[in-house]
Amino acid sequence: MTISIEIFEFHQDNFGFLLHDNKTGATAAIDAGHEDKTREILKKHGWKLSHILITHHDWDHTDAILPLKNEFNAKVFGPKQQSNKIKGLDELLSGGDVVNVGNIKLQVIETSGHTKGHISYSDQKNHNLFCGDALFSLGCGRMRESNAKTMWEGLERLRQLPDQTQVYCGHEYSADNARFALSIDPDNLALQKRAEEIKTLRAANRPTIPFNLGHDKQANPFLRADNKRLAAKLGADADDSAEVFAAIRKAKDRF
Repeated sequence: MTISIEIFEFHQDNFGFLLHDNKTGATAAIDAGHEDKTREILKKHGWKLSHILITHHDWDHTDAILPLKNEFNAKVFGPKQQSNKIKGLDELLSGGDVVNVGNIKLQVIETSGHTKGHISYSDQKNHNLFCGDALFSLGCGRMRESNAKTMWEGLERLRQLPDQTQVYCGHEYSADNARFALSIDPDNLALQKRAEEIKTLRAANRPTIPFNLGHDKQANPFLRADNKRLAAKLGADADDSAEVFAAIRKAKDRF
């Protein structure tokens, strides 16, 4: 394989990722939430950290930026709209920009909503998406710093990626998300199947990440805000996807 991806868990439910170009040796940390865990994986493989790619400003995604940057002389990339909230950024990014990690080309997608200016990184050649807290398996991030219309538009951009895309998100929330999704969309066969997969994986203490975007498009209610049947069930205007999305998010927040 031309690339390697290492997943590691930290805190209670966080995921960290290291993206490595096997040809050039370039290695990127996707977000930087835990210094020791990141260093442990780098040492295990003999990799040297060259890039740190930040999705948003939350502390559990940024705490290790400065120590890792200083130790490895890594270049730090992050969202332009959050530059005043993230220390150590070298390159400021917006939707449409491109970051090269060795030979790996990552396209920046704006996914505001959980936080204003949140960005995601899409490796379209290898069909990988690193989306921080914008999208989760069967869920999405809380809408903290933006409105429903803006967040829905960001998720629509992610939904346009190919079905074979493998999604690497920031937290292990899949089991809780499945319970909620089934509460509002119980007859969805794709959702039922995914919920069983999640149940099996968690029972074996295995992560549910990465997940297949194509399957999530069919099962995740937050990616189906333009589904008229789901809108009707929530009593929302089926012609206003942002309104439907807001209703789904409100229901999840109260679940």
